[in-house]
Amino acid sequence: MDSGQLVGIIVGIVVVLAIIAVAMYLSRKRKTEADRNRAAEMREKAEADQLAARDHEAKAARAEADAKAAEVEAERLRMQARGTQQEAETVRAGAEEQLRRADDVDPDVVTTERGDAQSQETRTHAAQPHEELHPHEELRRDRGDRDRTAGTGDAAGFREETVAERRDTEDPHGERPRNL
Repeated sequence: MDSGQLVGIIVGIVVVLAIIAVAMYLSRKRKTEADRNRAAEMREKAEADQLAARDHEAKAARAEADAKAAEVEAERLRMQARGTQQEAETVRAGAEEQLRRADDVDPDVVTTERGDAQSQETRTHAAQPHEELHPHEELRRDRGDRDRTAGTGDAAGFREETVAERRDTEDPHGERPRNL
């Protein structure tokens, strides 16, 4: 081998090494640039995610504020309902007192204050439903009996007949004309 060939082989090796070095440099540069681009994209996505997180936090804060406002409104409505209930109880008590006073004044209503004799007479008339009554005579009952007879009836809506109703249906041509 001659020195010219040796110099040619060395120059060839140096050129190949230079080409490899340049190729590695360009490859590393491209990789670095790609990494920078990927990092920039990741930062943009992170910023968008942070913005979305702040938006969700703001919505959560609004929902919490709405819930607290609803609790305050519910408490206000509870207080209003209590006041209305108290007013209703006051009105009911007044109405019951007025009914009691009306019963005290009404001569057809027997109360325990008017005497047990009249009340005993009323019980006797109520216990004997088939007893024939004078056409103008009416049963006298105290307020408690009146409330019970108004609400009597079974689940199907049937109610007991009163003495006057029985008399009207059993003897339609009697002394008293039947109302149509």
